[in-house]
Amino acid sequence: MSVIALDASSSSLLDNPAWAALTGPHAAFAQRVGHAVRYQQDVAPFHALSDENDPRAWADLAALIGPGGTAAVRGVTEAAVGWEVVRTGHGVQLVDTALRAEPDPEAVRLGPDDVPEILDLVARTEPGPYLPRTIELGTYLGIRHQGRLIALAGERLHPPGWTEISAVCTDPAHRGRGLATRLVRAVAAGIRERGERPFLHAAADNANAIRLYESIGFTLRSRTVFSLVRHTGAAALEETA
Repeated sequence: MSVIALDASSSSLLDNPAWAALTGPHAAFAQRVGHAVRYQQDVAPFHALSDENDPRAWADLAALIGPGGTAAVRGVTEAAVGWEVVRTGHGVQLVDTALRAEPDPEAVRLGPDDVPEILDLVARTEPGPYLPRTIELGTYLGIRHQGRLIALAGERLHPPGWTEISAVCTDPAHRGRGLATRLVRAVAAGIRERGERPFLHAAADNANAIRLYESIGFTLRSRTVFSLVRHTGAAALEETA
């Protein structure tokens, strides 16, 4: 699986997409202390540092989450002073390079009243974290069968010029019908209409999902690690003149 090379000026925001989103289009959902930021806790579980190698960012993250708090951060494999890595997971980031984006006649836009059904489908299919207010981050589309929500996809992280497609899932009883692909194309159509470009993430060991995304026009951009870190104590930060 090769990694695509994109123009640095257009894709560098994807190196730290949560930071780019929370200090940009998603600033209204942000809680920030200096060089650390997170989504409001009922919106999404992600935190971001301006630079994971900057001790000031870690000190700000400690102030943001408090003693003993945990944070979900990207690109961190070793704990900073005063922190421990609780667990890690490896992922891949893919970008749209040849996707056929198109609306779907069966796709319906989901809203706050649909959240209980969305949470139920997510709990049964485990596409990734989804919280009660995640739906506010962008457009979420679903397909229903006999009134019941059976497939879902929508928009999550929103760095300037890019939108992440997320929560792609299908009820196990209705898999094999191409519903997920149809919804990805439909969500992508809306993203493209805004003049933005779709991207997405998948677990590195989810070969079936990666194979599907590549087959419909996504290309691997990067591999990364996602870590849950815990603040264990106050890290000393020397002030410089």
